[in-house]
Amino acid sequence: MVSLNRDALNDKVLEGARISSDEALQLYQLPLEELGALANVRRNLAKEKSYGGRGREIVTYIADRNINYTNVCNVYCKFCAFYRTERDEDHYVLSLEQIDQKLDELSAAGGVQILMQGGHHPKLPFTWYLDLLQHIRKKYPHINIHGFSPPEFQHFAETFRMPLREVIAEFKKAGLGSIPGGGGEILVDRVRKKISPLKINSDQWLEVMQVAHELGLKSSATMMFGHVETIEERIEHLQRIRDQQGRSGGFTAFICWTFQPQHTVLKVQQPTGVAEYLRTQALSRIFLDNIDNIQSSWVTQGPEIGQVALKYGANDFGSVMMEENVVSAAGTTFCLDALQIESLIRDAGYEPRRRNNSYELLN
Repeated sequence: MVSLNRDALNDKVLEGARISSDEALQLYQLPLEELGALANVRRNLAKEKSYGGRGREIVTYIADRNINYTNVCNVYCKFCAFYRTERDEDHYVLSLEQIDQKLDELSAAGGVQILMQGGHHPKLPFTWYLDLLQHIRKKYPHINIHGFSPPEFQHFAETFRMPLREVIAEFKKAGLGSIPGGGGEILVDRVRKKISPLKINSDQWLEVMQVAHELGLKSSATMMFGHVETIEERIEHLQRIRDQQGRSGGFTAFICWTFQPQHTVLKVQQPTGVAEYLRTQALSRIFLDNIDNIQSSWVTQGPEIGQVALKYGANDFGSVMMEENVVSAAGTTFCLDALQIESLIRDAGYEPRRRNNSYELLN
């Protein structure tokens, strides 16, 4: 494809036109402030018709809680500081009583969702998961279960020797409400073989999303960057997400964050900085023209940069996140309550509003 000159490419972005992978690479070279301004325009174009025409003014967030039901995992990803084997003294599987306590605390705080993920436990039976989902749905009907990432579903299909579609359908019947985009990392198999050689490949990750969307389950899409991937591979990842959305249309949001190297096997010469995070998020907003919501990642970047990210294409501040175990295991521990999130959103010039997983406003 013939490259456009800078002015022509900027005009194309400002008009809301779709950009190619080659053009994305050109945009990536722009000064950060210029790229951010273009992303902010695309944010406003994406949101101008939402929330009664007030989408430009509103920044949303959700009150939910991470629940990691087990830390036992047999894929040993090099970037993960959370997993344990059954030989480790601090391995665990949460009991229903422990999960209920977490859900009681979430309900008392006005929460509406749990993000439930775990390691690839080799011994938990299929009925354990169905019983867990049915228990939560019956006892906490007001809580959406946003749970089990694509690698977990492929693990279930293999472990239980069941078709993937049947596994997802049974989980939905038992109470699963939506699926998080975890385990995406970079959807390029060269990268995946280096950082998580035992985890599913790119096509398998996308297969879960295709099946889930066909079954009526919405999901998020994610990217963890700043390790062994190239800029071109980040763009290839975005291309695969955009193509999948074109096929199945079930992604409600995209979230990207930087690899957190502390306490992990995978090492990098220089951790990815704030400017690179903002640049990548801005490019994601411009490229992912068929995904309405881009979430800032204050959990990895800190509250102030999460706030700045609202001017680099993001329209959502993520979650209150009463509990977070995976990123914090790698040494990053930022915490915010609802009042702090709303204050950060207001100070950035927007109106804070709570939402549910479908991005419907709750207040």
